[in-house]
Amino acid sequence: MNEELQMILDMVQEKMDNSIEHLNNELNSIRAGKASPRMLDGLMIDYYGSQTPLSQVANVNTPDARTIAIQPWEKTLIPDIERAIINSNLGLNPENNGEIIRLNVPPLTEERRKSLVKDANNVGENAKIAIRSARKDANDTFKKMLKDSEISEDQEKNLLNDVQDFTNSFIKKIDELLKEKEADILTV
Repeated sequence: MNEELQMILDMVQEKMDNSIEHLNNELNSIRAGKASPRMLDGLMIDYYGSQTPLSQVANVNTPDARTIAIQPWEKTLIPDIERAIINSNLGLNPENNGEIIRLNVPPLTEERRKSLVKDANNVGENAKIAIRSARKDANDTFKKMLKDSEISEDQEKNLLNDVQDFTNSFIKKIDELLKEKEADILTV
């Protein structure tokens, strides 16, 4: 297989890998009733005029399954961190004792759990669409190369099969991630 064809296949696989990585990030942001520092990954704090991730200005950990503890490296940041948490759509109320901010993660209702499963499935479907889009782009490229006589029909058929194999394995990986997340969300 020539270098150009391998480059196209590598590019397709990279796009699919990025879709899986994005899916993982999205699924991690969907809380499953258990406290996790990852729930606060997208939280930005105004730190001396620049937006900085919470993890870079404070120690974030979970002392138990229902609590997140945030210990800022500078106590002057406590009001900014509280404001960022309140303004986020996490639905958590910060409790501040002057040293540490505690977030109590309430247990999820059955209705909310079902809603979160639906959200996770929507995110998964978007990832599948991205995977299929990468497949379509590659297939279109190979068909054009065949039309322009850059590759033979046999090469095209083999390449289309390779891309379909990538697609199948990535779709399977998405289904596994969704099944795992659903079990996590529905576990009381």
